[in-house]
Amino acid sequence: MADPLPHLDVRALLPQRLDRGIGIVGAGAIVGAGHLPAYRQAGFNVIAIADIDHRAAQRAASEWEIPRAYASADALLEDHEVEIVDIAVTPSAQPPIAAAAIASGRDVLCQKPLAPDMATARTLVRSAETAGVCLAVNQQMRWEPAIRATKLLLEAGHFGEPAGALYDVDIGTPWENWPWLAALPQLEYRYHSIHYLDSARYLFGDPVAVVASIARFPGQTSVGETRTFTILEYSDTLAVAVLVNHNNWSRTTRALIRCEGTEGRSEGRLGLFEDYPVGGPHSLSFVSRADGEAWSRTFEARWFPDAFAGPMAELLCAIEEEREPLTSGRDNLRTLALVEAAYLAAADGGRVQLEPPGVLP
Repeated sequence: MADPLPHLDVRALLPQRLDRGIGIVGAGAIVGAGHLPAYRQAGFNVIAIADIDHRAAQRAASEWEIPRAYASADALLEDHEVEIVDIAVTPSAQPPIAAAAIASGRDVLCQKPLAPDMATARTLVRSAETAGVCLAVNQQMRWEPAIRATKLLLEAGHFGEPAGALYDVDIGTPWENWPWLAALPQLEYRYHSIHYLDSARYLFGDPVAVVASIARFPGQTSVGETRTFTILEYSDTLAVAVLVNHNNWSRTTRALIRCEGTEGRSEGRLGLFEDYPVGGPHSLSFVSRADGEAWSRTFEARWFPDAFAGPMAELLCAIEEEREPLTSGRDNLRTLALVEAAYLAAADGGRVQLEPPGVLP
C-alpha cells in the first residue's frame, strides 16, 4: 500500500470570493490568537471590530490593520459594509448579538456553545432560517490537522470498516484565567469537550446513545466538573471513548486521538496542549493492516490559529453555493443535544438514548 499521508491537504477549502466584509464582535484573547491570524493568512476581508472595551477594539484594529473599531455590536451593525458578523464573546452575551445580526439580514458565525441552553439555541436557528441567512458555529476542531486528516482517510476507505476512536486528553488547565468559566456549575463538557463530541460527530456521525461520568479534583477552585469519562455508542461494532482530565499538575501532558478500523489504525497528536495556546506540532501516524506498513506526518498547520479559518471559509463557501454550512446552527443543535445527554447520563448513572438524526432537538 502506498503512503496515504503525504498528499492529504488538511487546509480549509476557500471560497471564490474573499472580499465579503467581515465584522468581528469581541476583541479578546481568542480573537488575537485564533481568528485574526487565521483570517489574515486565508486572505479574508476583516473590515471592522467591536468590543465594549473600545480601547481593546482599537488596539486590535491597529495591530491587524482593521479599518474601523466600534464600542458596541450595535454600532458595528450600523456599518453597511459588514456582510458577515463573527461573534467571539461569552456565551451569555452571544444570543442577543446573534439575534440582532440575524434581524439585520447578516450571515453569522457564532462561538461554541451556540447558546447557554437548548431553547435559546433553537430560537436562534429558527430565526436564521426564517430570515434566510446562514448561521454557523465555530466548531473549528473539525479543521484541526489530525482530525481533518483522519476524516479524509476515513472517507477514502483506508480504515476499512470503522470500529471506533479514543480521545485521551490529560492536561493542566488554569480555569482561574477565565473567572466566568470557573464559576459555572457545568464546565468541562459544555466549554471544552464539546470540541471532542462535535468532532466525533464529524468523523462518525451521530451516536445512538451516550454513557458518561463526571468528577471534580481534590482542592480544585472551579465549581464545575474538570474530569469527564464518556462513551458514545453507535452500534455493537462502533464506539468512541472520550477521556479528559484537566488536573495534570506534572510536566508530562498528553492529548491524543486514536482511530481504528478493520484495515487501519491511526494516532493523532494534538500539539496545542503542549504549551497552550501556542502549542507544539500536530501530527498523525497511520498503520495499514494489509502489509503492516506504518507512516507518519507532522503538519505545518496547527489548531491555533490555522483551524480557525475552517468555519469562516465553510460559511463563505455555503453563502456562495446557497447551501447549509457544515457547522450550521441546525447541525450544532445535535452537538448541543449530545452535551446535554452526557450531563443527563452522568447525573443518572445510566445510558441516555439520543433522538434519531434529522430530528430537531
